[in-house]
Amino acid sequence: MTVADASPRPPVPVEFAAAVADLTALTPRAEVSVRRVNSPQRLAPWAYAMAVEVEGAPVSATGRLVLLYDPDGQEGWHGRFRFAALAAVDIDPEIGWDPMLAGVTWSWLVDALALRGAEATAIGGTVTQTASTRFGALAGPGGDELDEPTVELEVQLRGSWTPVGDDFAAHALGFADLLCTAAGLPPEGVAGLPGR
Repeated sequence: MTVADASPRPPVPVEFAAAVADLTALTPRAEVSVRRVNSPQRLAPWAYAMAVEVEGAPVSATGRLVLLYDPDGQEGWHGRFRFAALAAVDIDPEIGWDPMLAGVTWSWLVDALALRGAEATAIGGTVTQTASTRFGALAGPGGDELDEPTVELEVQLRGSWTPVGDDFAAHALGFADLLCTAAGLPPEGVAGLPGR
């Protein structure tokens, strides 16, 4: 295909542009940073993606939220829009193997959306718990092969849902709230108890 053969991309649909404007205007809580990142190209004709990171929390929590748009909809979406999310959170080894952790993690997403009034349909996803054991030079600052190995546990949530209504910012704020909860921050406006 030559450059002359390439057909120009159609203009951005008004409905999608309005949704993106809603997302770019959101104001998350102070501990949350949001920035635009490259969007996946093959999931839908139109997509907008952002990286979300919680800073200054007891544990690391990062995520990626993608808004997909297909004017014709897609099978299983039950609408023209679809959110796809990935959240990754470091977990304390004491709770990392808890068999209830996956269900609790999933409830953080569902509850966070509900608390923001972000109505959704066709919601689904997975929660994965992983462990990495580091040895020798990767185990710690000593770098000695006789050092105790270190274990790092992580939980990943992959989810997708179809937003109902046009308050797209509520869905993004709900996702940020999920990350804050997973990172160990108290709800916004609530002060944590000082350490003992």
